[in-house]
Amino acid sequence: STHCISSAASDVYKRQVFIMMVSRNIRSLEQLKNVYKREAGLIVGLGRIPSKPKAWEWFYRAAHLNVAQKVLDDLFRYQIRSGLVGVHFLFTDGHLLPYTGKEKVHCGYNTQRGIPFPGQTNMVTCDATGRIVDFDIQEGTGDLRGHISTLSDRWSDDMSKKVIHVFDREGYGADFFYGLREKGVCFVTWDKYVNHGKLAQIPDEQFSGELELNGKKYRYFEQIKEFNVTKNEGVKETFSLRHLILWNIETNRRTAGLAYTADYEISTKDCMLGILNRWGASENTFKHLKDKHPFHYHPGFKLIKSEKQDVANPILKELKALVAKIKKHITWLKVKFIDTKPVFNKDGSERKNSIHVNLKMKISEEEVILKQTREDVKKEPERVNTSDLEDYCERKRINNEGKKLFDLITSCVWNAQKEMVNWIRPHWKLENEIVDLFYAITECHGWIRSTKEEVRVRLEPLEQPSRRSAQEQLCRKLTFLAARLPNGKQMIIEVGQAPK
Repeated sequence: STHCISSAASDVYKRQVFIMMVSRNIRSLEQLKNVYKREAGLIVGLGRIPSKPKAWEWFYRAAHLNVAQKVLDDLFRYQIRSGLVGVHFLFTDGHLLPYTGKEKVHCGYNTQRGIPFPGQTNMVTCDATGRIVDFDIQEGTGDLRGHISTLSDRWSDDMSKKVIHVFDREGYGADFFYGLREKGVCFVTWDKYVNHGKLAQIPDEQFSGELELNGKKYRYFEQIKEFNVTKNEGVKETFSLRHLILWNIETNRRTAGLAYTADYEISTKDCMLGILNRWGASENTFKHLKDKHPFHYHPGFKLIKSEKQDVANPILKELKALVAKIKKHITWLKVKFIDTKPVFNKDGSERKNSIHVNLKMKISEEEVILKQTREDVKKEPERVNTSDLEDYCERKRINNEGKKLFDLITSCVWNAQKEMVNWIRPHWKLENEIVDLFYAITECHGWIRSTKEEVRVRLEPLEQPSRRSAQEQLCRKLTFLAARLPNGKQMIIEVGQAPK
């Protein structure tokens, strides 16, 4: 029967197979050979999971429709409008999707290794609970600033006005902050350039606010920080942001954040909680997602010519290095010039070939060269197009149709698991064990029985009574949803002993 399904039906079954893969942490289509095809087929509504060539056929049939981005937009809009994700704090960060093939592609940046690495950057936006709200796969290192600006415009009609974007130091910049203020976009971020010496001199009693997060105590207060920007007309404009000073009591370390909240009445504490809930000891969303799901898996690589064939101007880089070298040399000459004294002839005139005069002339010559080099820097563009150069190997762009479809399923499963953890919470009081309990329940062995009307899944009961009670409550909740498989059968999940 697998070979007789229609194109529309095959897309439904392919989606079910992907859901099964992600939820069971099967990290590639190739690993389907390790799956019990009969049992897995009953769960997803098929008589049997298809062979690997058939699964790839389904996948390419869906990828060739070129509707991945439209499907993603519809899903994200549905989640926002239905309240399935929070939209008060939106946390955005970039994550490297490495490419290890032989083709030449743009490089992203590997934060863990601290080096550029061939691949793409997945710009992911989450809510305060870790649910995925939106993501966008970009070439190379990606554009965090552009993504946040686009994000605020993209969902402005679907979100309330009181949305606060939270991002890390990569987005720091006076021009970027000014642009967000002009658009009325609220944000919170870390202050990139912090004078820790000055922060250490602030009296302890000035930190009037207190908060606690993840067992760590903090104290804070707020002041104002001013920024200057140069507009297109060359006119400088000054604007101010909220400057949030934070003191970690446990580590005795002080740092600062920045915020713009327009005319919304958002307290300093809420701003601090917003930024602390995403980084440092609290950053677990993507680390956990990477451990539990095939986050880096990219099915069906297809490469096409990239529209971005420009690179950083090497001449500009050399000129900037030359400017730094000349400035350093001038500084050295001036230090040496101060230590020398002028030498005079018998008639009182200064000797022309003295060290003092020679140093003075060299400094003047170097300053002229420095001025000319700076003029050359202004004339050079930041980036140059390399497609017209001889012996140039053009860069490829990775087609992400398949990756977007797979990450669509990954996002749905991740958000659904977050919701199911919340269903367990009333029945389990130990907050630090609740996620482990959820995975213990989903990893239970069991039995499957299929009839004309239903597919009944029975899980082995957990040994500890309190954990078994939470397991039973979750299974009842899932059964109460009355979910139906694509073949029309109802899914029933229960806890019990081995059937006779």
